[in-house]
Amino acid sequence: MDRIILLHGTGHGPESWDRTAALLPSDWETLRPGLSALLGGREASFGNLRAALEAYCAGIEGPLHLCGLSLGGILALDYALAFPDRVRSLVLIGTPHRAPAAAFALQSLIFRLLPGSAFKGMAFGKRDSLALGRSLKSLDFTGRLGGLACPALVLCGKKDRANLASAEYLARSLKNAELRLI
Repeated sequence: MDRIILLHGTGHGPESWDRTAALLPSDWETLRPGLSALLGGREASFGNLRAALEAYCAGIEGPLHLCGLSLGGILALDYALAFPDRVRSLVLIGTPHRAPAAAFALQSLIFRLLPGSAFKGMAFGKRDSLALGRSLKSLDFTGRLGGLACPALVLCGKKDRANLASAEYLARSLKNAELRLI
């Protein structure tokens, strides 16, 4: 049985994949873990999310298909690099290949100014969103992608200025990648 793990971004939850999951083959096992729930009460940091995803995947038998949006794409790519023999295919949606310093700084400023209630319905509350952003400042997959051989689909919006250059970089740098602009 094929298993696909759908990983959401910070502004979403696992339910954001409901329509996508309904379109997948019925004989596939579709898993949609909540990133906050994976942490199990630990601090929201990239290192903790990475470890939580690794532990989650360790409990699943066989090869995996990973699909991630934004932060979920970062986690999927990081996992695929660490465990290439476990990943059968990869879909990266709006995924940066390195931390966009200016965009992260602006996002952090906006997050600090927003009331905590503005984070309702998002994957993480205000405090955790700020902590997670700080932990991603040194993210950089540059130079690490050439050895990943699984098929990859890189998706990005044509007007997604924040992620378009990264999408092009990922498609060029991953051996078996295809770029689709939407």
